[in-house]
Amino acid sequence: MKIAVCIKQVVTREWQLRVNDQKTWIRDADASFELNEPDAYALEEALRLKEKQGGEVVVCCAGPARATIAAALAAAIKDEQFDLVLTGLQSDDQGFGQVGVVLAEKLGMPHATIIMDVQVQDAGLRVKRELEGGWFQWVGLPMPALLTIQSGINQLRYATLKGIMAAKKKDIRKAAVPPAVEPLQQILSLYVPEKAKQTQLLTGSAADAARQLVAKLRDEARVLQ
Repeated sequence: MKIAVCIKQVVTREWQLRVNDQKTWIRDADASFELNEPDAYALEEALRLKEKQGGEVVVCCAGPARATIAAALAAAIKDEQFDLVLTGLQSDDQGFGQVGVVLAEKLGMPHATIIMDVQVQDAGLRVKRELEGGWFQWVGLPMPALLTIQSGINQLRYATLKGIMAAKKKDIRKAAVPPAVEPLQQILSLYVPEKAKQTQLLTGSAADAARQLVAKLRDEARVLQ
């Protein structure tokens, strides 16, 4: 089985976020980066499938701009004849959860999202999807297929020293972004939420103050129904 895993770099959680002068993104020139955590679960699942089924795992990342673009990824992997393409459910920085489903459309692959279990069968795949309210759904798909992996599907392993040294010898192929790929969205403004507080004094008797408090919690804060 030949498996592709799409990954993304995101700013480490410990880094103090600062908006750039143009107010369009963060100042990432001096930031430290790490693997997007949801993508780590997709990579771990690919490695487990390889251990069971054999084959190879290929990791694909869009860069040097640190935004994963489905069109660029599709152009890079469409001719590789992958049996399975895995992505994380979403990215830690923007969290749109769109790359996997858009990539499946561009590759012309059947896909399933929020996957909690993957079983390889003779006819293709049997996967377990997480639904709302504690419900799950089993779905069958032919291969090749694309799956977006839910975080927590497996236990992440730490890379061994031997694995790190072996990774340094792996070939890294760079694929140019096709000229026809154009950004379909633009960040117009980015800002850090402003902290504000307001104090209101409820007057009258204790019963009147209680009624006013309940009304404000229900109608203004909307924490009561």
